[in-house]
Amino acid sequence: MTAALIAEGLHTYYGKSHILHGVGLEVAEGKITALLGRNGAGKTTTLRTLMGLTPPRQGRVTTFGVETTHWPTFRIAALGVGYVPEGRRIFANLSVEENLKVPLERAGPWAIERVYRLFPRLAERKQNRGRQLSGGEQEMLSIGRALLLNPKLLILDEPSQGLAPLIVREVFTIVAQMRSEGISVLLVEQNARMSLEIADHAYVLDDGSSAYSGPAAELAADEARVQALAGASAEEWTHA
Repeated sequence: MTAALIAEGLHTYYGKSHILHGVGLEVAEGKITALLGRNGAGKTTTLRTLMGLTPPRQGRVTTFGVETTHWPTFRIAALGVGYVPEGRRIFANLSVEENLKVPLERAGPWAIERVYRLFPRLAERKQNRGRQLSGGEQEMLSIGRALLLNPKLLILDEPSQGLAPLIVREVFTIVAQMRSEGISVLLVEQNARMSLEIADHAYVLDDGSSAYSGPAAELAADEARVQALAGASAEEWTHA
């Protein structure tokens, strides 16, 4: 199976603080890969490293067969990588429609009207400003904006954060639908159970190190490990 993205031996620092310690992962084409772990485990730093926002001091990132380790973010995006960062980052003073017109158009099936069909609530509120939307609507807008890049790989950082349970279920259903569209997905989440329901493969990070890699269904079936995700220990995971 071909890989949309491969990361090998990533060591990333913030100043003198060593955050990632040899992290590696692989996102298979057309599959959903979950990256799990407790708060502070290094999940967001991993995504920032993959997207060129915080380049690694050591290690290698390959995106669609091209080494992108020290590429700027806009060049990585131009390969067909959509990134939905933690906190949504929509434009609060722009309308829904104006937010959707921000991305540069890439050829492909996704256009604003199709985003509205996927998210009817956004169509109903297209004249509302970003700050007037609920958290769930803002997440939908953030995902919709990334889809307009017609990505081959979609990277999502904590899409369920701060959302009501019913909205979380809706967002995860949409993420699962991306796979049927042929889009590869790298999903960073604290909601381990729901992530494992839709993912094909799972990784767990602990304190900046890889603690687990395996089929998502296998991890989901291990109740003790799922419960341990809130405070995963690399040593316990490696030898469990």
